[in-house]
Amino acid sequence: MALTRDSVPVIGRVVATETLPASPHQFHFWTPTATPIGIGAIVRVDGEDRTVFGVVLDARAYSDLVTPLHEVIGAEGDPGAAAPPTRRAEIRLWTAAVLRQEPEEPLQPVPLARVRLATPADVTLALRMDAYAQSEPRSAIPVGLYAAGGTRAPVWLDPDFLLGPESAHLNINGVSGLATKTSAVLFLLSAVFQHFPRGKGRIAAVCFNVKGPDLGFLDRPAALTPQDLEMYAALDVAPEPFDRVRFYAPYKADGVNLNTLRTHPALAGSVEPLVWGLREVLDYSEVLLNRDDIDAKADAFLDFLADRVVGKPFIDEWGGRHAVESFGDLERLFRAIFDGLEAAGGRDMWRTHHVATIRKVRNRLMNISTRCKGLVTDDADGNDLPFGAFEDRTVYVVDVAGVDQLGQDLVFTRVVSKLREHLERRDLGVEHVVAFVDELNKYAPADGPETYVRKMLLDLSERGRYLGLVLFGAQQFRSQVHRRVVGNAGTTVYGRMDMDELATPGYQILSPATKIKLATLPKGELMVRHPHFTQPVFVRFPRPASLQGRQGVEQFPPVPDVAFDDAVVRQLAALDRRVPAARVKDLIADRREDDVRRALLATRRARPHDVLAFFAARLGPAVRRQTIGDPAPGADVAPLRTVEDPYAP
Repeated sequence: MALTRDSVPVIGRVVATETLPASPHQFHFWTPTATPIGIGAIVRVDGEDRTVFGVVLDARAYSDLVTPLHEVIGAEGDPGAAAPPTRRAEIRLWTAAVLRQEPEEPLQPVPLARVRLATPADVTLALRMDAYAQSEPRSAIPVGLYAAGGTRAPVWLDPDFLLGPESAHLNINGVSGLATKTSAVLFLLSAVFQHFPRGKGRIAAVCFNVKGPDLGFLDRPAALTPQDLEMYAALDVAPEPFDRVRFYAPYKADGVNLNTLRTHPALAGSVEPLVWGLREVLDYSEVLLNRDDIDAKADAFLDFLADRVVGKPFIDEWGGRHAVESFGDLERLFRAIFDGLEAAGGRDMWRTHHVATIRKVRNRLMNISTRCKGLVTDDADGNDLPFGAFEDRTVYVVDVAGVDQLGQDLVFTRVVSKLREHLERRDLGVEHVVAFVDELNKYAPADGPETYVRKMLLDLSERGRYLGLVLFGAQQFRSQVHRRVVGNAGTTVYGRMDMDELATPGYQILSPATKIKLATLPKGELMVRHPHFTQPVFVRFPRPASLQGRQGVEQFPPVPDVAFDDAVVRQLAALDRRVPAARVKDLIADRREDDVRRALLATRRARPHDVLAFFAARLGPAVRRQTIGDPAPGADVAPLRTVEDPYAP
């Protein structure tokens, strides 16, 4: 039977002394030694003219002893002695912070009245969730279940303060492996997709997988316990995996095997290649180039290439016509420039740019496709996220766990920048995007040199909410992330914390008892701060309905890399299982691998009805290799005489 406000038993009474007075923001109350409350419990104080809600922050217990010496003397120095005939009086004293008062004005000290445990309705009022959780239609997103003293109540977040425009961004902090940061984000993202009001627009998520298989199986269901299912029902969230997920990953250095752990045959074809050419990379060359080696002159020449050369017909001083669409085309332009300057008597200037600057930029740019091989191609053709065609309630997973730091920086910077550009023009396909980034310690550190990635993250955290671009960030140590990135997060979630981290200045506002509870939190329990909550609140959440990375690898173990021709067959068969392997291998026999990669990428991008015919058409007719000494086509050639034994007479 559900408890009502009047049927809840009294558990304590507010006490105020000269040294421990009750104030408008804090009060103390005593309870019997046997009490159901603990740190984080929400209580209600019923005064004659006002009702006050508070959350327990600290607790103390003491007796009428003046000094511990009296206890030692009473036991005659023997701690195992029999209990004294008269039991000493003992008090449990609790300290609570005020969450809300009714009426709000005039603001007064907490009355010296009886204390009761909060009911589910009281929790809604205490956390100021009534303004959005009880509206019609309900505009609230569940984050977890409050459970204390026998009371269970869902805790809701205001979408305007989680996803904008009032406030935005979420930051989650905790020890790796114990704080369940990724699990919490996945559950919350599922709740956002199911509860975000459709009247506020369409929403999608872009998740950067930077650690192993963490986000590699979001479309596969997980095994949930009855307790998990019960919490899902209480939070009004369907226990289902994400039904619309698109995976992207770069190729490995061979250009045909995808750099991901999602390679099991049952998942074949579910990962799309992420490949960029010169056009996609040049605008973000600052991420890849060494800033100590690229000065203002080099920046000017890079701008000249981007504005005047790439993607436009270009005629050099010597009459050469260039159509620069790829790194290969750019290399031919550089050769023409150097040859022309040398033929002109060794000139050292071209178009106001010194030849030394041109050589420096050429060396750096030409190394990009080598340093980021598999992600950056020498060809003009590439495959990108569907900017301009994002779909509502869809998760786009960009798997860069197997890419080095340089490649991760490029992927992260370019994807987020493109999202921002399209949201500014309102042509992305959705109005809201959640970007989930783990390991913020690495991408936006509190100290160290200024990087392009950190500047972009700062801009996102400070201005993204006006565009509908929201950052969900996670890290192990909040104190080591740039202060402006974590400070702009409207909602903050704490999992299990390390005591060294709790000793840093950023946690001084927490009581010692709250810190102890944070240091011992079990999996599935979090502390949440939200603009509507005047104090943090502890909640529990169920395991995500999507398969976790470790379990996903066990159920769908990745297959090892295969040879070039077998990899081509595998990717075409993922598009159409009827494609004959022998026919594909015959088509690509004696072909240049770059030509095969180009045709394969075009086929994957187009996804035609007749896969084999499209692939063969893009591959083009076979060209017979002619070596030195071969006769010209059509020449009369005498047949060679077959000799069984060259030494026979």
